[in-house]
Amino acid sequence: MKSVIKIAMFASTLAMGLTLAACDGKKENAAENVAQEVREAADATADAIESQAAVTNDKLDAKADAIRASGDAKADKIEDKADKMDKAPQ
Repeated sequence: MKSVIKIAMFASTLAMGLTLAACDGKKENAAENVAQEVREAADATADAIESQAAVTNDKLDAKADAIRASGDAKADKIEDKADKMDKAPQ
């Protein structure tokens, strides 16, 4: 839903910018300002998406680290049992 609203705002700002782009002088400057605002809005949206991706990647990295740690702990226990078998009298 948020992305639909952002897309609609972006499209309306872009349309307004394109309408003003054909003018000269103050109107031209206004159009260029709108274009800059559109560019900045798009950059902000892209930055937000990249931030969300980074958070997701960080969570996945943490999960992978936890799985490795769990596997290492299990392997250590198995190795400890194996070492005790070597030391036990037969």
